Amino acid sequence: MWTDSWMVAVLVVMTLCGAMGGAGLKVYATSRKRLHVLMGLGFYGTGALLNIVLLQFLPLTVVLPANALTYIWTLIIAKWAFKEEVGPMRWMGVACILGGLCLLVL
Repeated sequence: MWTDSWMVAVLVVMTLCGAMGGAGLKVYATSRKRLHVLMGLGFYGTGALLNIVLLQFLPLTVVLPANALTYIWTLIIAKWAFKEEVGPMRWMGVACILGGLCLLVL
């Protein structure tokens, strides 16, 4: 039923949900609109549920390190959605995270 490409796609969506949850709560911190906190918590919850689903099919040693992708999504969201400055050292950090993930997951 679940192919490798589907599981990779779900891993990516799971980590994106985690980053979107944080972004929703950041927006809530300034807007104080209930919708923003609900969206943030909804994304976090969706990411957590996807994490549980993935753990049924993949080992913990794959799923947990893959959560590091959340840091990369967060950096991208911060740069483009919140217009935060992202310097070269942070991009080097992204490269290190990706390299580490390749060593751990692949």
